[in-house]
Amino acid sequence: MLKRFFTRRAGGMLWRNTVVSTGVFLVGLGVLWLLVEQAGVDPVLATGISFLIANSIHYVFGRTWIFAGSERKLSTGYALFLGNAIVGLIVTVGLFWVLTHWTPINYLVARVIVSVFAGLTVFVLNAALNFKQV
Repeated sequence: MLKRFFTRRAGGMLWRNTVVSTGVFLVGLGVLWLLVEQAGVDPVLATGISFLIANSIHYVFGRTWIFAGSERKLSTGYALFLGNAIVGLIVTVGLFWVLTHWTPINYLVARVIVSVFAGLTVFVLNAALNFKQV
């Protein structure tokens, strides 16, 4: 299975996913900042909320551009995408909590660091299990 991820096609999907992920990550980061700084929401809870908002937007682009041609039904694909996002959410919130509670790292910097790990995890799950493109 690992070989399937080291192809030109998979690289193109990863590149498109990176473009979309960066855009929705910035939206999520903005939502995180608004929730923490303007609404006074706990940073860990706000991270979870902003992550889910960004992932819902990401699905639209995933379905139409990143993994174009998926034969999975829209509703089933979205449900699986959110299931994969929950795995990413666990990685995100867990690593975020570790970094913000056990290190002096600023919460926004911590969120950037954990996004790399969570993003790759969710990409692999969606590429292989949801959209079945690799």
